[in-house]
Amino acid sequence: MRILAFSDLHRNLDAAASLVERSPDFDVVIAAGDFANQHNGLKESIDALKGIETPTILVPGNNETEDALRSACEGWDAATVLHGESAEIAGTTFFGLGAGVPTTPWDWSFDLSEEEAAERLAECPEEAVLVVHSPPHGHCDQSSAGDHLGSPAILAAIEAKHPPLAVCGHIHEAWGERSQVGPTRIANLGPMGAELEV
Repeated sequence: MRILAFSDLHRNLDAAASLVERSPDFDVVIAAGDFANQHNGLKESIDALKGIETPTILVPGNNETEDALRSACEGWDAATVLHGESAEIAGTTFFGLGAGVPTTPWDWSFDLSEEEAAERLAECPEEAVLVVHSPPHGHCDQSSAGDHLGSPAILAAIEAKHPPLAVCGHIHEAWGERSQVGPTRIANLGPMGAELEV
């Protein structure tokens, strides 16, 4: 299965147009959150992506809520929004969890605590492709100051559930980085889109 995966569009409509143009060459598109900027511009970003007819998995980032993302995606037949749930496409199971994890310092941010994330991640099926907005702790999660900002709960889920692939975003300084935990390949995506296979 060929996957076109991206994150952190943040209202970049040129990047959205490029993703739409490339999407027919792939079996699945994954959008790992942060379409808006602090809850502004979500509809324009999603509207710019609605030209994608390839099955598309989306999770909310910390810049938009789950409810707002579901509302923005109404009428987009190819889109499936996941937040603590799974879906199957062409025989492959995907599990998605959005939001900032752990909780960010910003009062406007859509976040989950480590405990809330762990509770939802417990529902992830074994060996499902994992789509998360936030990276696992210690992998593709380093800030410019050198701090690891990822989630221990997401790392624990990867260690327990053995997804073949885990994709994330959120930490902009780590866009394009790759890592591995056991059999799981981890990719921090960024808005330009990564080409992956599973």
